[in-house]
Amino acid sequence: MSITAKRKQEVIKEFAKKDKDTGSTEVQCAILTERINNLTEHLKINKKDHHSRRGLLVLVGRRRNLLNYLRNQDSARYEALIGKLGLRK
Repeated sequence: MSITAKRKQEVIKEFAKKDKDTGSTEVQCAILTERINNLTEHLKINKKDHHSRRGLLVLVGRRRNLLNYLRNQDSARYEALIGKLGLRK
């Protein structure tokens, strides 16, 4: 359900703006998206796992807040990020 350390490093490397960037909004949203995708797959198999479903909703809300912040700060970065993550079809 959670992402491996190796996969997390790959996501950080892909979305980081500079070398040791782990806290930027883009990186945080990318990591949350990866966790959301993993939990979604888990919930497709385990339909009655309501505790994980609540955790998924918490993650989605956290990502939504980060995306709202990014949209208010820099709409170009927001548009680039949602395009790269494949959100808002």
